[in-house]
Amino acid sequence: MMRKHILLLFIHACFLSGICFSQNLGETTIANSRTIHIFVSLCDNKYQGIVPVPAKIGNGQDPDNNLYWGCGYGIRTYFRRSKDWKLLKTRKSGSVLMERLVFKHITENYYLVADAYDGKFIKQCTKDFLNSSCGVQKDTIHVDDKVIGIAGHANLLAYIGHDGLMDFTLADTFENKDNTQRDLIILACYSKHFFAPHLKQANVNLLVWTTGLMCPEAYTVHDAIVGYINSESNEEIRTRAALAYSKYQKCSVKAARGLLITGW
Repeated sequence: MMRKHILLLFIHACFLSGICFSQNLGETTIANSRTIHIFVSLCDNKYQGIVPVPAKIGNGQDPDNNLYWGCGYGIRTYFRRSKDWKLLKTRKSGSVLMERLVFKHITENYYLVADAYDGKFIKQCTKDFLNSSCGVQKDTIHVDDKVIGIAGHANLLAYIGHDGLMDFTLADTFENKDNTQRDLIILACYSKHFFAPHLKQANVNLLVWTTGLMCPEAYTVHDAIVGYINSESNEEIRTRAALAYSKYQKCSVKAARGLLITGW
């Protein structure tokens, strides 16, 4: 009885101090450290139904030269050059998940985790993103002597890459089970049309997604995240994304706003 009482006091103290338990027993998530998790399906001429790009940047098994990762406007390069983020850790794998980067925001209490999936496994990347969005898939990692939440434990989730749902179907259902609403950004061609049916029961807040063909390079999600960290409205976040897309794609702001939308 005494041990049970002590345990209850410990749990209460953890709650008051901003620490909550993750699904994995024995691990904790630092509640006052917010996390952004970006899922990147590497551009792949061979395994994805895309309009082919030059072979060097369209090899989904080569993160270093990939259009969406190692190129100048790829996630890895762009965020490493950003004045807002500091790279803390790089982990290379070589399997389905080829590389993971962990960044810390320079001034705010945010971590950003970016995962590069082998382009051959775009279906797995898509499923991992959707399962995380509804809270079915959750995980934690150790950073700075802390345990931070990723996947369904993250506050904001983003998908970057080809819209694989244009090529394959998913029989899985993605129903929210924990009553937690997560914020999403989906930068892929026609993402609203193809992702919406899978997210209807996921209890998500769509910050930015798309109505047509697009190039999902890093500047769009980077600038949307600036607004997110500043606690801006969905519309303000969408505007930041559209301005970035207009600038780098050299299209009108009107066209960019027509492509990048917010909400259902």
